[in-house]
Amino acid sequence: MKQNPLSFQLKLKPEDFLPATEEEKQSQIVMRESVSFWKDGMRRLVKNKVAMVSLVVIVLVMIFSFIVPAFYPYNYREQFKGANHLAPMEYSAEEQARIDAGEKVFPHIFGTDKMGRDYAIRVMMGSRISLVVGLIATAIILVIGSIYGSVAAFFGGWVDLVMMRIVDIIYTIPDILLIVLLSFALKEPLYNLKEVPGFGWVGVVGENLISIFIVFALLYWVGMARMVRSQILTLKESEYVTAARALGVSNKKIIRRHLLTNCIGTLIVTTTLQIPSSIFTESFLSFLGMGVAVPLPSLGSLASDALNGINTYPYLLFIPSALISLIILSFNLFGDGLRDAFDPKLKH
Repeated sequence: MKQNPLSFQLKLKPEDFLPATEEEKQSQIVMRESVSFWKDGMRRLVKNKVAMVSLVVIVLVMIFSFIVPAFYPYNYREQFKGANHLAPMEYSAEEQARIDAGEKVFPHIFGTDKMGRDYAIRVMMGSRISLVVGLIATAIILVIGSIYGSVAAFFGGWVDLVMMRIVDIIYTIPDILLIVLLSFALKEPLYNLKEVPGFGWVGVVGENLISIFIVFALLYWVGMARMVRSQILTLKESEYVTAARALGVSNKKIIRRHLLTNCIGTLIVTTTLQIPSSIFTESFLSFLGMGVAVPLPSLGSLASDALNGINTYPYLLFIPSALISLIILSFNLFGDGLRDAFDPKLKH
């Protein structure tokens, strides 16, 4: 029977009702492979070339700051007679005489400063101080901010209202003024760090460095607290939190095991982006003379000392400034890569 060409009726054949083959079934599968949150995030992070290059730079800076000084022949406090303001790869008259006598002398790669100290080892130790301060300060911010923000969001009501008003008040406190006041209040160094064989680490830590940590603990955690609070406000309405409450799980365990654990990706991203901010703050304060105590170097204090001879010895200012910029840029780009990889809102 011939079918009307204007009819919408389908013309089917008996073979159309046969079971589909395995190849035909597989061709209909459009779902991607099921992977975990961390595996999916790491896979997308590895594909981010800018983030991976930044990670390599961070690792190289870590090696430069923490491992190379163990094998470097000079100490950051050692002064060489007649070696003031040597140019990079230049020798003093005494060292040149030793070389002429057949002795091997390691060159001053970045030259020397006004006191005849090898500048390369001082840059290494300065970058180590900046990194250590940035990492410790960020850890302080992470602990205080995550605990404070999660407690405020979990309990809500008047508890959240009071705690967030305290955060608003802390935002109004000028951090530089507080650092200056603490620097004058802490007249004596609170502790010393002993020498570590091979690392030459790190002499006396002055009161200004302690004041920096105190200020980070008092002021800079408020941004982290607000971020954690916004995450917990959403997560606490989830079914698994309701089930945990019904089972009699304590509030402390719910916050630690269920809420903070489920926003760990955001915490990692925020913490990574906080590290360059902490490093910049320390370098800025050291540049103003409110950082680490002499003779301990910091990248900010090295740049500050080099200002007096900027016209004659510009490399003394360029080297620490370039290293600060490189560290901060690398951490920022790596943090952006982590955000793109682990933020669920940015998945595509």
